[in-house]
Amino acid sequence: MKNNIRGGDAPIPCQLEADKNYAWCSCGHSADQPFCNGTHKKEGGTPPTIFSVHEAKEAYLCTCKETKNPPYCDGSHKN
Repeated sequence: MKNNIRGGDAPIPCQLEADKNYAWCSCGHSADQPFCNGTHKKEGGTPPTIFSVHEAKEAYLCTCKETKNPPYCDGSHKN
């Protein structure tokens, strides 16, 4: 089992650029939430989820790592 933790208790609003690749932290260890900084390698966490968007937009990215729609917040942190 991977050593994942909560990276925060609320989503972080992010301005995403069109056609740019992002690495969303899936393990919670990154100090750069909600994005990966490579700490999962040292901490034994899961690797990041790589994603992009087709149009620039603001999105609320999950930090609790319990979302069923990664990397986007689905309200799981409220449960």
